[in-house]
Amino acid sequence: MPRRITPFIPDTYYHLYNRGNNRQAVFFEADNYAYFLGGIKKYLHPVVHIIAYCLLPTHYHILVRIKGQTSEVFMTSEVSERVSRAMQKFLISYTKAINKRFSRVGALFQGQFQAKPIKNFSHLLNLCIYIHANPVKGGLATSPKDWIYSNYLEWLGRRNGALVEREFIQEHFGSSTEYQELVTRFVKTRYLPNDARRYLEAFE
Repeated sequence: MPRRITPFIPDTYYHLYNRGNNRQAVFFEADNYAYFLGGIKKYLHPVVHIIAYCLLPTHYHILVRIKGQTSEVFMTSEVSERVSRAMQKFLISYTKAINKRFSRVGALFQGQFQAKPIKNFSHLLNLCIYIHANPVKGGLATSPKDWIYSNYLEWLGRRNGALVEREFIQEHFGSSTEYQELVTRFVKTRYLPNDARRYLEAFE
């Protein structure tokens, strides 16, 4: 696997994402989503905190915080290797499972997974909203809460999933009700601050 240009730094937030090769589907049936979520828990949860995620037919978004302390600068290369290896094992495992299930061969995803660091609170806040609103934006659901392949329901306290950091919600949004209002406002207006919009354009 090629060395990543952007290192993974402990206690830093990253947006992990990728789409299907040639923008084709990567999830074909309900079991595929379940298998992918199982892979997140098996491979990624030991090395990152899962903040927000959303799986869509042709792509995925995962917002994470790298486990460890920022003071452990000497560990940056070690942490980077550990997280990169976990992602590699995870996506290879998923690709092999899909290829076997549907008798296909070759790459499933569009090259190496993307990892973009979150540099300020505005980007962090709006990325959470963007990720959870993505199914509505893509015409897959009329409300984010209707799309079961994200952890939005966990954020609202309506589902007891393991892939969520409830302390993060309380610290940054105050309550699930306040966060739901922010997501609802974005779904209705599609408004984002200019800096956040420019940041998110890379994911379109």
